[in-house]
Amino acid sequence: MRIAVVRETREGETRVALVPDLVPALVAAGHDVLVEPGAGRGALHADEEYAAAGAALDERAVEEADLVLAVQPIDVATARRLRRGAATVSFLAPGQELALVADLRDIGVTAYAMELVPRISRAQSMDALSSQSLVSGYRCAVVCAGLLRRFFPLNMTAAGTVPPAQVVVLGAGVAGLQAIATARRLGAVVKAYDVRAAAAEEIRSMGAQAIELDLPTLDGAGGYAREMSEERSALQRELLAPYVAAADGLITTAAVPGRTAPVLVTAAMVEAMRPGSVVVDLAADSGGNVEGSVPGEVVRLGRAQVWGGRNVPAQMPGPASRLYAQNVVSLVQLLTADGTLEPDLDDEVLDACCVTHDGVVRHAPTRELLEGVR
Repeated sequence: MRIAVVRETREGETRVALVPDLVPALVAAGHDVLVEPGAGRGALHADEEYAAAGAALDERAVEEADLVLAVQPIDVATARRLRRGAATVSFLAPGQELALVADLRDIGVTAYAMELVPRISRAQSMDALSSQSLVSGYRCAVVCAGLLRRFFPLNMTAAGTVPPAQVVVLGAGVAGLQAIATARRLGAVVKAYDVRAAAAEEIRSMGAQAIELDLPTLDGAGGYAREMSEERSALQRELLAPYVAAADGLITTAAVPGRTAPVLVTAAMVEAMRPGSVVVDLAADSGGNVEGSVPGEVVRLGRAQVWGGRNVPAQMPGPASRLYAQNVVSLVQLLTADGTLEPDLDDEVLDACCVTHDGVVRHAPTRELLEGVR
């Protein structure tokens, strides 16, 4: 099978879908790996590294491929270069990329969306949402420490004692737990909150204090939180307000793929923070957990700086690409048998993440959206 690795074309995307270290795994399985020249440049991987690992550099890799690997959804022009019967693996955001999904359907391309891989035990090695959230959580804590104009750790000196920074993390999924762990390693005192029942114990296991509000938990499917009513959301913000006001740094990480992020913190709550405080909103790209945050920008609300995350994993393309590439290789191994593309679409993992196949949109929510559009 011929596997193509494309150059990412979306603004700000520095990751690559396959790193040189993992090329030999695909070659050993009998595949030909074709890499568009410059595909790894943003992640600091030179063309020569791919060639040395056993890949062929090929500007026409997409046209020749049986399977195309990407990070972001390929653009429509690239999709139209694919041959009928080819397949793609990438993040796809099908609900926002309806024109692309329709093209892939009409061309007869099978498209697998990495964000739709189910969160079950046997699919952990393919869980790109978790691997990229790990990178994002680390990055958020480092950004918070960098913007905050004071020490994170306690310092006791002959000149006096400097108390540690107080950091609050809202959301304790993969990103939130990594933000907690990193802030703790840097020496901050960390408190955290999540609406899910199991989160409090996970927060404590990272050495942080769990914020406990007198509110019912909201556990949903797939390890995510259920949507909350506006009344419950308002009460939660009211109860969190004192914790936010007392924080030197606030990191918010609550996001669910394909949905608008919940507003956890109002502008008024930020304006009540102390001078020099820092707010890091990881969910700014999907609407924002913090009212007034702007993706890719640092804005001032009251006396605090608010950093809005924009494609945060791409800000650390080396580790993000390495982890994503391993997720992709694991999925490719599930898709293939004896060196050929032979997906079993009755398999629960492939059934969940296959968006288009054989001229049909298989992902029901996307199909319903398309039928409403056309």
